[in-house]
Amino acid sequence: MGSLWSQPWIFQYGSRAEMHLPDPSLLEQPYQYDGRVLIIGAGASGLAAARILEKNKIDFSILEATDRLGGRLKEDTTFANFPLDLGAEWIHNLPGVVLDVLSGQPGKCEEIDLVRQWIRDLRRWDGRNLTKLPSYYKLFHRFFPEYKFKRSTWYDFVTKHVAGKNVQDRIQFEAPVTEIDYKGSKVVVTTADGQKHEADKVIMTASVGVLRSGNIAFVPDLPEEKKKALDKIDFHKGFKMALKFSKKFYPDVINHRVTSGEKNFYDMAFGKADTADHVLGALVTGSGAEPYYSLASEGDIVKAVLAELDAMFDGEATRCYTGDYRFEDWGHSEFTQGTWVEGIRISKATVASLAQPLGDGKIYFAGEALDTFQQMGVPGAILSGYKAVSDMMMSHQ
Repeated sequence: MGSLWSQPWIFQYGSRAEMHLPDPSLLEQPYQYDGRVLIIGAGASGLAAARILEKNKIDFSILEATDRLGGRLKEDTTFANFPLDLGAEWIHNLPGVVLDVLSGQPGKCEEIDLVRQWIRDLRRWDGRNLTKLPSYYKLFHRFFPEYKFKRSTWYDFVTKHVAGKNVQDRIQFEAPVTEIDYKGSKVVVTTADGQKHEADKVIMTASVGVLRSGNIAFVPDLPEEKKKALDKIDFHKGFKMALKFSKKFYPDVINHRVTSGEKNFYDMAFGKADTADHVLGALVTGSGAEPYYSLASEGDIVKAVLAELDAMFDGEATRCYTGDYRFEDWGHSEFTQGTWVEGIRISKATVASLAQPLGDGKIYFAGEALDTFQQMGVPGAILSGYKAVSDMMMSHQ
């Protein structure tokens, strides 16, 4: 941990990156454009880009591969008596600043109930013993505070305060893109059903995993520099699971040491308002996910997690398990193919290569990997959508 404190990036991201936020907000910049814009992906960055276009009355539409909006943002209101974040969950920033900037509404954060994620009981499981982690982990958490929504979710915030009904009405669902032809004066985007969509400009927000997969053909092909930049980014496969129990027998967080990615069990009901439900989350990526992915089914993964918990707590998990769970498998989803990126690990040169437009300014890129504002997670994704439109419009003007 000592070496972690010595890294300069630790003071430049997330809750320590207030100075990198746009001022004034990119939301306030007016634009004029008579062409048509096509946004690929209705996740946080795509919805954010659409908001700017809608505000400036620029013609646009969104092609979304799945049957829902939000991308890796997802809310479940039926599992527990609090809204469950099945996607992004934490605010890695100082919410009183960043939520106001994202919404473009000063004072918006004051209207939203938040809870600071104080870690009171943090332990590590090594396969045999469950031990308390040293106190400097708590110190680190105090120095870099994180927050959660107390009565809502990131999905709720984005759909209410970033992209409202006027944006959502412009989404075409179940329209996975298979080809983007930008060699002519217009960009022609083909979807899996054979439909062709013509636009003057495109904003691409597909995940790093999807772009690396080759499932979307670019004509001409992506430049080698951009391919190499994509390959430099850690985008681990993994999943999120929520298990419901009749009582809380577990600490706030159980950390597991893994060679890549992360593996944590944690109290998902921590700080949630007016809840008596006991929900344990499992967030597993990279090397930690590989043993689970070798199992035959989703049900087998649940059994494996329960067996691990039983080993830690003398069979208490099986005794208290209600049989209710939710499983969100980003790693095996065709349209995500991974979990998230860590902006703190991506060099400025790599980000610049990823952000480089294609076809003399016909195709622009947005997403969490292009977070030039160093905000981490959802805020970075949203701001990248705002910036993609800004870059596109400024180059046009």
